[in-house]
Amino acid sequence: MGSGLQRAQAFMILATMLYRMSHLMVGLLAVVQHQRHRPVSWMVLVAAVALSVLVYATARSRGWFSPRFVWADVLVTGCALPFVAYLWSGAQQPASIAWVMLLGGSASGVAAVTFGRPATVGAVLLLAVTHAVGYRMTGAGMAVTGGHLNAVVSSAIMTWVFWWYLRRQGSLLDAATEQAMTAEAERARYAERIAHHRALHDTVLATLTTIAGGGIDANTPKVRSRCAREAAYLRRLIQQTADTESNPEVGRALEDSVRSAESLDLQVTAQYHDLPTVPPDVATALADAVTEALNNVLRHAGTGHAYLTATGDDGHLVITVVDRGVGFDPGKVSGGLGLRQSVHARMRTIGGVARVDSVPGEGASIELRWPG
Repeated sequence: MGSGLQRAQAFMILATMLYRMSHLMVGLLAVVQHQRHRPVSWMVLVAAVALSVLVYATARSRGWFSPRFVWADVLVTGCALPFVAYLWSGAQQPASIAWVMLLGGSASGVAAVTFGRPATVGAVLLLAVTHAVGYRMTGAGMAVTGGHLNAVVSSAIMTWVFWWYLRRQGSLLDAATEQAMTAEAERARYAERIAHHRALHDTVLATLTTIAGGGIDANTPKVRSRCAREAAYLRRLIQQTADTESNPEVGRALEDSVRSAESLDLQVTAQYHDLPTVPPDVATALADAVTEALNNVLRHAGTGHAYLTATGDDGHLVITVVDRGVGFDPGKVSGGLGLRQSVHARMRTIGGVARVDSVPGEGASIELRWPG
């Protein structure tokens, strides 16, 4: 939908276009009923339609009016065509030239929202002078001339007022949206801090408290292994906190996979950087694929250490799981390792892709890329 200002601009383009179309419809009816045998009248109408298409088609494609084309509309449609109709199409009566003059009202409205104040005043004065001179040439009374002059000036004023109001409301909407997004980001950061605090309470703090109480021997292999896991978790936590662009959804899901593998005594060195925003279902599927990749390291790699890297790459999320174990020949792997069902299938389901690279005796690498 765009910003509030863009919505206001789109509405203003539509409103003034409908205003111009109503004037062109009056012109078409007037030519068909009273001047259908005069080719110049049809040429005047076609010229007005062509300029209108140019002004509004350009405005819709660019998002706003082009001052150059609006000036062309004012000078040709509003100021020149009335005299062409008077001199060559026989529109020498007030009633026969009125439909051409009517176009000046919509021209002044577009000028009022496109130009600055001096240019708008100049455009409205040109249109007003055209109306005054044109109706004087046809012998129109003061009531007719005054009514059309009022229409030109009123169209400019009312259109400018509408545009001022819409622009103001659009700015207020943008400010409210930005405030809501800031508040939502703050709530997300707070929730992330709470989640980190709880995780620290249940892991690092619990370990330190137990050691400090003297209830266990801190030098046993089991306690030292747990301390190593908690230290690795703290390093990842500090890294994620320092990386302000990390996406909490996918970062939290990957961290759960790493913690699960660590609970099975697999040491995981994890690095996260510039994680892009992904939908929740994609984050879950990626984490499940990473879990299976780490499980494969545990079951088949013959090593107790894996390396995980997750990073943003030009709008893509790339996750790599590497081990320095025994490796294997990917061409000879059936479904036994779970790669085909648990990794490749999951990635295809979310529109991603998995690539496996391994050589016997040189470890293995699994790359997950989303989108594929």
